[in-house]
Order: sequence, then C-alpha cells, then structure tokens
Amino acid sequence: MINDHDVGLQPSPASPAVSGRRVGFRLGRLEVYNWGTFHDRVWGLDLHGDNALLTGEIGSGKSTLVDAITTLLVPPQKITYNKAAGAEARERNLRTYVLGYYKSERGDSGLPARPVALRDPSSYAVLLGCFASEELAQRVTLAQVFWFKDPQGQPARFYVVADAELSIAEHFAHFGAGIGDLRKRLRGLPRVELYESFPPYGSAYRRRFGIENEQALDLFYQTVSLKSVGNLTEFVREQMLEAFPVEPRVEALILHFDDLDGAHGAVLRAKDQIERLTPLVADCEEHAGLSAQVETLRGCREALRPWFAHRKAGLLEQRLAHLDEERARLAARAASLVEQRDRQRAERDCVRQAIAAHGGDRIEKIKQAIAADQAEKEERARRSERYDRLAREVGLDGARDADGFLANRRALQAEQDTTESGLAGVQHALTEANVELRQ
Repeated sequence: MINDHDVGLQPSPASPAVSGRRVGFRLGRLEVYNWGTFHDRVWGLDLHGDNALLTGEIGSGKSTLVDAITTLLVPPQKITYNKAAGAEARERNLRTYVLGYYKSERGDSGLPARPVALRDPSSYAVLLGCFASEELAQRVTLAQVFWFKDPQGQPARFYVVADAELSIAEHFAHFGAGIGDLRKRLRGLPRVELYESFPPYGSAYRRRFGIENEQALDLFYQTVSLKSVGNLTEFVREQMLEAFPVEPRVEALILHFDDLDGAHGAVLRAKDQIERLTPLVADCEEHAGLSAQVETLRGCREALRPWFAHRKAGLLEQRLAHLDEERARLAARAASLVEQRDRQRAERDCVRQAIAAHGGDRIEKIKQAIAADQAEKEERARRSERYDRLAREVGLDGARDADGFLANRRALQAEQDTTESGLAGVQHALTEANVELRQ
C-alpha cells in the first residue's frame, strides 16, 4: 500500500515560458509506483509538456522510465523492454519490472544465479501519465495497474483512461484490501473509464489524442528508444509512409480481367445461340398459332359442359312435371285404397261380432286350452328326455311307464344305501388311520 509520507517526486527544472499555445497533447507528468527499481513510493517526472533530456549513470533507471511510457502507449505484444539500453533479447519483461529485480545472487552450493527482487507477488504496481492540450484546454490521464493473480505467472493488469488529471497518491492508494476495491473506487470517479484489454483502451486514448492511424504509435515505439539509423530511406519508407496497396490492386485487376473475359465469352455464346435459334422462329410462330387454335377449341369444348347442363336442366324440369302428375295420381289411388281398407275393417268387425253372437267365444277358449296343453306336453317331453339321459348315465333303463320309474327308484335307493355303508366304513378306516398317525 502507499502511505502519504511515501510520496516523493523527482523535480525537474522549471521550463521557460513559451509564447503562444502549443498544438496537440503533451506529456505533463509521469508517475510510477513499484516499477523496476523505483520502489515503495511514488516517483514522478514533471515535464509540463516541454522537451526534456534524461541523463544518468548506467543502471540508474533511464530505460525503466522510457519503458514505463512505452507500456502506457504501445500494445503489450509489440514491446521489447530495455530496448533503449540496446537490449536485443527479452532480458527484461513485465514480471521483472513489477517485482523489481535488481541483481542476481549465486548460492554457496554452486547453483545457477537467481534474480533478487525488491518486492513479492503480493505487491502491486501503477504507471500513470498525465497529458494536456493547451489548444483544447483538456487534460487526459492514462494509467495501468499491475498485480499478481498467480505468483508464478505474469502480472494481471487493467487500464484507466480519465478526462481529468489523476495522481497515484490521491486516487490509487488507500483503497482497501484488494484490487477489486480499487476498481470500485475508480469506477465511482467522474469521467473515468476502465478497460480489461489494450485494444479498447488504445482506441479510447487515440480518439482523445486525435491519432487516426496506429502506425503513428509504431513510429513512436521505433523512435522513443532509437540508437542509430542504418538506412534513413528504408526507415522513412517502413515507419513513416503507408505502404501502397499493390497486391490488392493487382488482385482487383486480375478479377476485373476475369470478369471482362467472362463477359466476352458470354457475348460470343449469346451470338452463337442467336444464330442457332433463328430457324426456330418460324416454327415458334407456327406453334404459337396452333397453340392459339388449340386454346380456342379447348374453350369451345369447355363451353359444351354448361350447354349440355342447360339442356339437361330443361329435360329434368319436364321429368319433374311428369313426376308431379304421377305423384298426384298415386296420391288419389292411395286415398281410395285407404277408404277401401277402412270399409273392409268395418266389415271384418261385423263378421267377428256375428261369430261371437253364435258361439265364437267357445271356439277361442278351446284354441287357448289346446295351446296350453300343447305347451305342457312339450315340457313333459323335455323332462322325460332329461330323465332318460340321467338314467343312462347311472346305468339304468329309461322309465317308459310307472313300473319302470318305481324300479329305477328302488335301485337308486339300494345303491344309495350301499354307498352310505361304504362311506361309513371308509370314514371308520380314516379315523383309525388318524389315530394310528397320531400315535
């Protein structure tokens, strides 16, 4: 954490007054905290938008401050740290700057040398740059905060763009126990934007600075730590001039030629088709005439249906008239038949009354008695057949008279007595067997 008494500034000589307003955004103040060997307090460089000469002993931190400015403005994947000191390989990286590696120590056991850090992974680092435009009377602050999620990995970071002047001591200190509290505090500040990756952060500050092309930042990165220029023409061509898009033009020309060649082939094919199709024009006209005649005849044929339907409707009307006449005639016939039926029913009733008056009721009673006797006869015959069937099943003859019936009855009684005596013997034997079984 940063304490108030830890805040320190590296003063620079006051810049002379400049007549008139200077154009564009200029770096007014650079602040670093826990960056490289700038340890445990805020270190500042006040430029007031002027040009500055940074000198010092080897290893005093000149390249470290240049790398801080580069980190604020250049995408991370393009940066080679310590390039201002002539480093060709990545002898420094973001982890070494945040942890503050400053020397290497070799152990007594002869192990390889290990770097020694000023800080442990629980610390965090902040880079902050304040830019000002006298012409627009605007101030923009860019900042990046680094901390470790994985003690063995590279630092995590988030980016800050503010349309106001911020400072590490006031806005990036005393925020609580974790980086989340710092994020919460910064989001609560007016005109402050937070980003999780460089592309939106870079777009935000380029929009404010009026930098339309990313190539300007590439040129800045190449010149901020420039040692020497071998070929000035190649340097200007590669870094300051936009490459002429020759290959897209050639590809477009080839595509255009292919389109023209295809169109020419299409015209030739169309001409050949016209020559081949010309003799077919007369046949097509004849076909059109025949088609029109066919359509006319088809229309006539279609017109026959309603004509025949009209004729059929007239015939059906005549048929309906004849049927109405026939219906009237049959209705009269039916009325006469109903009258005849009623007359015959009256005659039938008179005959029945006459029969009843001359003993006809006795005849009816005799008929009813005959029917009852016939039903009783059929019932007795059915019962006799059932008796005969049951008698045969038990080995007896059918009963054709009273003597046979009585004989069968006596035989059944004797058989029943024999069966009952046998049953008693069996029951006695069963009892003895049960007694024996229990014994």
